[in-house]
Amino acid sequence: MTQLALFGAGGKMGYRLSVNLKNTDYVVKHVEVSETGRNRLKNELGIECCSSDIALDGADAVILAVPDTVIGKLANAIVPQLQPGTMVITLDPAAAFAGHLPENEDVVYFVTHPCHPDIFNKETSLEAKRDFFGGSLATQHIVSALMQGSEEHFSIGENIAKTIYAPVDRSHRVTVEQMAILEPGLSETVCASLLTVMREAMDEVVRRGVDKQVARDFLLGHMNILGAVIFDEIDGQFSDACNKAIVNGKPKIFKDDWIRVFEPDEIAESIRRIT
Repeated sequence: MTQLALFGAGGKMGYRLSVNLKNTDYVVKHVEVSETGRNRLKNELGIECCSSDIALDGADAVILAVPDTVIGKLANAIVPQLQPGTMVITLDPAAAFAGHLPENEDVVYFVTHPCHPDIFNKETSLEAKRDFFGGSLATQHIVSALMQGSEEHFSIGENIAKTIYAPVDRSHRVTVEQMAILEPGLSETVCASLLTVMREAMDEVVRRGVDKQVARDFLLGHMNILGAVIFDEIDGQFSDACNKAIVNGKPKIFKDDWIRVFEPDEIAESIRRIT
């Protein structure tokens, strides 16, 4: 039986992990600094929190389910207390990529992050289809990186990751650098920005007189079919008119060098701001 110390157990992400770890073979000791979080764990899950010293005593792995801005401070406080071979798990690559984890050759550093349920997922129940975040009812894929440690540690960390993000389908192994390209690079800098612009475009259509429900139905429906074609979900192609609209629209909406957001210095600066 593996003993886990879960820091931030009552927070937004930590609570999800607490739920998924509750009925497993892992022995979990929960640490939560906020009274609200502690009360939620106690009242909703019957979980009592403990001090960090108690949680760390005998821990095989420590999960840092806390904001990126405090991971460095927390890691520097607890890593010196860990026994050799203890695994430290972060749920995002930012702090690890930015160098906020303390140098200590005796511990293992493992980074993992959910992909979240695919928009083309095959869920059949309405409840699972409405699980947009994942880690509850809808199956999702995950990415993981062994930043530091021996090869045998990857499977240990991956098994923990599959548990905290369950139900999981594909589990991908990447490097910390590749995970940083995926997030914030691909998922936030690019995808979230483009989706925000799409929402602003919808709002502009409404401002110009189109009913909001009409505009929303039209946009989301086209996102579905256009996305299915672009991402090879179906064997299809755009009309000549659509292709001409893309050729005309891209230079008006995007800078010529927009793809520079994936350059190492741009990724590093984005993560610097995050952390």
